[in-house]
Amino acid sequence: MSKSTNRQAVTRRSDAGKTKFWYRLAYLLIIIGVMSMTAYAAAPYPDVPKGKGDQCVEDTEFMRANHMELLLHQRDETMHRGIRTKKHSLKNCMECHVVTDESNRPVSAENPKHFCRVCHDYAAVSIDCFECHASKPRAKQSN
Repeated sequence: MSKSTNRQAVTRRSDAGKTKFWYRLAYLLIIIGVMSMTAYAAAPYPDVPKGKGDQCVEDTEFMRANHMELLLHQRDETMHRGIRTKKHSLKNCMECHVVTDESNRPVSAENPKHFCRVCHDYAAVSIDCFECHASKPRAKQSN
């Protein structure tokens, strides 16, 4: 066998080896992708309590993603500019999203069933709002 024929045979074998490597790598990545999607689909999702009203002040997905920005904006408007509105106020949120215990009394943020805690515990995010603010609505006073 001549040197050029021998070189061509070696090149073909190394190209075949490279191709086999890439097929195996692609197969492995597909398997990992399918397994991760299956694990993600099976992950538990928190059981978020429904609010009292027919509809939230904003779309549910929008609120999940942006509620903190709305609360911070509301805080700035109230504290720094003296503008008080109800739409995105923490008090308004607490009145609509109140969760009650077995005795039908509102639970505080210390209770894992509290509306805010359900998602925040799931996402491992701390809530510092209730260090200063009430975590449940005030009892209605009768006249």
